[in-house]
Amino acid sequence: MDVPVNLKETPGKVVGRRRLSADGLDATTSSKASAEQWQAAFKTGGIPRGLYRFTSHEKADEWLWKMLTRPRKKG
Repeated sequence: MDVPVNLKETPGKVVGRRRLSADGLDATTSSKASAEQWQAAFKTGGIPRGLYRFTSHEKADEWLWKMLTRPRKKG
């Protein structure tokens, strides 16, 4: 079904526009050096790889914060 469009008429409303920001953590502008600087600044051990199953979102969030805030192992 073709809906006729009047090209002389301006649209009544613009719902949203995409704005590009200068994000420092953007994947296109970040590098290995900046990733290493972030790791050195926060000094966390990171999140262990693997598949984790939780009974609730609250328990998953609790575990995530525990992993992010634990001290880094020296070794």
